[in-house]
Amino acid sequence: MAVEPRPHVGDLGVTIGRYSPGEMNAITDVQGVKVGHVTIYEGEGALHVGQGPVRTGVTVIIPREDVWHHKVPAGAFVLNGTGEMTGLAWIAESGFLEYPIALTNTLNVPRVADGVMSWMTQRYPGIGISDDTLTPVVAECDDSRLNDSQGRHVSPEDVVRALETASIGPVPEGSVGAGTGMVSYQFKGGIGTASRVLPSEEGGYRVGVLVNANHGRRHELMISGVPVGQVYDRELPTVSQHNSQESTVATLGEIPADFPQKRQDSGSIIIIIATDAPLDARQLSRLSRRATIGLARTGSISHHGSGDFVLAFSTANVIPHYPDERTFFMAHLADTHINPLFQATVEATEEAILNALLQATTVTGRDGRRFEAISIDRLRSILNTYRLRTQ
Repeated sequence: MAVEPRPHVGDLGVTIGRYSPGEMNAITDVQGVKVGHVTIYEGEGALHVGQGPVRTGVTVIIPREDVWHHKVPAGAFVLNGTGEMTGLAWIAESGFLEYPIALTNTLNVPRVADGVMSWMTQRYPGIGISDDTLTPVVAECDDSRLNDSQGRHVSPEDVVRALETASIGPVPEGSVGAGTGMVSYQFKGGIGTASRVLPSEEGGYRVGVLVNANHGRRHELMISGVPVGQVYDRELPTVSQHNSQESTVATLGEIPADFPQKRQDSGSIIIIIATDAPLDARQLSRLSRRATIGLARTGSISHHGSGDFVLAFSTANVIPHYPDERTFFMAHLADTHINPLFQATVEATEEAILNALLQATTVTGRDGRRFEAISIDRLRSILNTYRLRTQ
């Protein structure tokens, strides 16, 4: 699969918000956070369940080394629940996260959870015997428009490999890992990331966001206030299939009346937030809710059939596994100083979603279905036209 060079949103002269990004403009700008991908891209042509074509993968986020014994405060928010992020009940109850986060496709959730459990029990052999058990955090989006979803091609071994190869460096984006088969605003979507660093007078804290973007309709897309989706060349196909009727209708996000399937194709988005600001679980839940403002700024209305899940964690404090003492201490940011973090979260979320679109490459999947990456030339033309109008 040839990978074409693609820009980030900042490379187009678009500035999102007022805060500066970190060195890598990625969730890994929060010290200690690791990201790993395994991408599975196999086969061509007609769908044969269990054989392919396969356009899927897994993406993992590790909050810190030995997160089992040094847990991180965490909070979450569900904007629309047509989807799944496992483990949220325990996060809501405990207020912490104690294992990696995994992203994948819908029908692979149990197999990916199995992989996380295998990796954890290899590292901590007392789990479920002399130690607590675990409920993995696995979030899903549906990639079956391009992928042999029923084949469940992500194995537990793939998950272990993603975890073992996760790194603190730059994060590959677009059609990789869990984002391989994802579609956003009816363009090719997938993994996107961005970060923000607060100035020293506002604490100097960092906020990093990673998304798996599989949501939205073409006409909704907004980039820096420009209604790109409404003015994008309507004659330029986003989806092409062997059947011309299917291609035309799929481009509009509809399903023809005589098409032999029933589905809404509303998509989903998973948003993961990391910060080194000393926030507790309540504040991290508040941060999670603000991420949906960044989502809305890209045009999303959170459709009825969309699964929109947000999870935030902080690396600033350590919640011990089995503390010897009755009490332990954590630094705590006063709520009166939290507004800059809200803004940084909104900005990084908006930019991460746009980076997912811009970094994604065109993918042809099952039954010859082809989802085009957004045209950079066309996008530059639209943005330049709107800049001239405002001058």
